Amino acid sequence: MGAPAPKPDDPEFYVSPTDETEPMPYHGDSADDPAIWYNALNPALSTIIGTDKLGGLAVYDLSGDQIQYLPDGQFNNVDVRSGFILAGESVSLVTAGNRADSSVYVYKINPVTRALENVAARKIKTVAPYGSCMYRSAVTGRLYFIVTSKSGAVEQWELFESPSRRGKVDAQMVRTFKMQSTPEGCVADDDLGHLYLAEQQKGIWKYGAEPGASNSGVLIDSIGSGGHLTPQVEGLGLYRLSDGRGYLVASSQGSNEFVLYRREGNNAYVHTFEVKSGNGIDEVTHTDGLAVSSRSMGDKFPEGLLVVQDHVNDQYPQNFKLVSWQVISKQINNAKSKPATKPQKGNLGTLLKHG
Repeated sequence: MGAPAPKPDDPEFYVSPTDETEPMPYHGDSADDPAIWYNALNPALSTIIGTDKLGGLAVYDLSGDQIQYLPDGQFNNVDVRSGFILAGESVSLVTAGNRADSSVYVYKINPVTRALENVAARKIKTVAPYGSCMYRSAVTGRLYFIVTSKSGAVEQWELFESPSRRGKVDAQMVRTFKMQSTPEGCVADDDLGHLYLAEQQKGIWKYGAEPGASNSGVLIDSIGSGGHLTPQVEGLGLYRLSDGRGYLVASSQGSNEFVLYRREGNNAYVHTFEVKSGNGIDEVTHTDGLAVSSRSMGDKFPEGLLVVQDHVNDQYPQNFKLVSWQVISKQINNAKSKPATKPQKGNLGTLLKHG
């Protein structure tokens, strides 16, 4: 084996999990990516939807207790958007790429039971999915599913109610392009129109998210010298504030770290941190997917929460850890008040073309 990749940055602070989900039903590399559903009627009853690469999808409450498990396939990534009109009603849609049959599964959330209900009009076949996310256009209001693959191919699909099957969702591909190597992590900024993709052995790319946008991307950070990331670059999430500010959060898997960037502007680097053991919960290592929300979800998560996959869950199967953003926010403010111990690396902002 070759020498390990250099560690670009030491963590500037540490946080501990607030809670954790029940373990996956299978040992091995099972848990991968979470999504957070915000329950507008009762925020404390919001849920976490987590993928199981070995079996399906799990739904958890904010204490980590499992509400539902669907043994529907080998899902890598999952995402959710509310406000989709289906059969004349506003519903929350969940999409997940299924590696077992190279397709996208589409569910709606039952607001009473909080369970997922399959609403796909047909088997929607895609490129063999590796990562995926959703995007709602602020320009047109249309909803999209983006899927990435190990080959580097990226597809964007528009989701719509089937004209022949009321209450069911269909899709059509509206865009495709190719990256130089494998991307997985994926998140879209609905308000600002950006699509972020994590190329595992390269760094984080920023594209336009509209279907007619250029297929050229800006590399906002990279692995190794000059960057803040250690391969593989994995999960991505957006902590959105109402004024366009906030943070892009990335999993730097090889160093067991999480990297924060500004949501606005050129995505300037902010901080690096780790999730260490505490509150009777083990530390987080080798994270694949993550999800983050800025919405208040009760007393435990007044400023939102970060949910991250944990590769080693003591002697149990893998699971997801929940971190109150209030804890992270305090550490960010503390880090700001400390004198800098080393110069901050600048952003790359390099315009490169894939395709």
